[in-house]
Amino acid sequence: MGLVGLAHASSHFAHMLLSPLFPLFIVDFGLTFTQLGLLTSVFFLVSGVGQSLAGFVVDRVGARPVLFASFGMFVLACVVAATAQGYNSLIAVSVLAGLGNASFHPVDFTILNQRVSTPRLGYAFSVHGITGNLGWAVASAFFVGIATWANWRVAYWAAAGLMLLVLGILFFHRTHLGTEVVARRSPGELGSASSGRVESDLAFLKLPVIWWCFGFFLLSTMTLAVVQTYGASILQALHGVSLQQAALTVAAYMVCGALGILVGGFVAARMALASERVVAGCMALGALCLMLCASGWLGTTATLVLLAATGFAVGIGGPSRDMMIKKATPKGATGRVYGTVYSGLDVGFALAPLLFGALMDKGYFSLTLVGAAGVLLLAVAAALVVGRRTALAASQAGMAV
Repeated sequence: MGLVGLAHASSHFAHMLLSPLFPLFIVDFGLTFTQLGLLTSVFFLVSGVGQSLAGFVVDRVGARPVLFASFGMFVLACVVAATAQGYNSLIAVSVLAGLGNASFHPVDFTILNQRVSTPRLGYAFSVHGITGNLGWAVASAFFVGIATWANWRVAYWAAAGLMLLVLGILFFHRTHLGTEVVARRSPGELGSASSGRVESDLAFLKLPVIWWCFGFFLLSTMTLAVVQTYGASILQALHGVSLQQAALTVAAYMVCGALGILVGGFVAARMALASERVVAGCMALGALCLMLCASGWLGTTATLVLLAATGFAVGIGGPSRDMMIKKATPKGATGRVYGTVYSGLDVGFALAPLLFGALMDKGYFSLTLVGAAGVLLLAVAAALVVGRRTALAASQAGMAV
């Protein structure tokens, strides 16, 4: 759990490889906000496409070598950033970091599902979620702090050293990260002996439940992206608070989300059979909180507190969400399924700023929060459908036996 958590924190650290230093790039390279925004879009586009493909590689060669290769990409991205001479170099950093980030969900969940016993999986998923949030938190302080003390190039050389250090720790403890590669079945082992058909690596894509899982991640991530991207601006516009207060509230949302994930690990371990209902209940509560924040009925202080508490409600459902996906995953396809399903995260992060940005540009700040709540309710519906389809598939499998 600790090793996978360390790796996951590193991947979230890489999410923030460029954005904390955007103001410095504007000064040094004369870039526009549109150009800077494209750097983020490139990262998530590469990561999303790569994540769905990385799952196939993980299922074929195992999680450990793919994990090590990803850290190699991160180190290379940091070196390119440290020696960047212009915008094209920063684009290359986004591509390299996106490639490195692409494999982490299929790698992490393949290792956890194989190396952690079922009764402890809820705790493992909790550790995974918490460390990811911590990686986001550390990155901003790391890059801004070192850039302020020295300069941004030194910050990237330090980041390269940090990634090498983490890679060294993972390599030293590599025996704990090994996974079994499920052998491909021969024609005689699949279906009827006379069928002569070999199951395709893409067969899992025919399962509707996989696409419902993908839709759930896309929708729920869009809500998170709205809060992360526009939360501070919405609070300033609706309640006239300072930028510092608004930013602190969004930060509190993330901290409360991490605390919720911690609690959610115990919930997931004790309610594994009802994971989709836990997810639906937490997300529905989060949607209700967002709608109350959008209404303005509670006043400024209560709204700020409630928005932070929304992160806690949604965070509780995080480990149960991962348990829900595990139950929907066919045997031997963990990497492929998690790679495909979790690419919904990248799609959600890429789409939400564009779709909801149009509402923000027109001054519809309350409607933006309402829209985020509505999307979260759609995610609730998707989670319940996943639960029904998984239960039906398990029932049919039981009758077949």
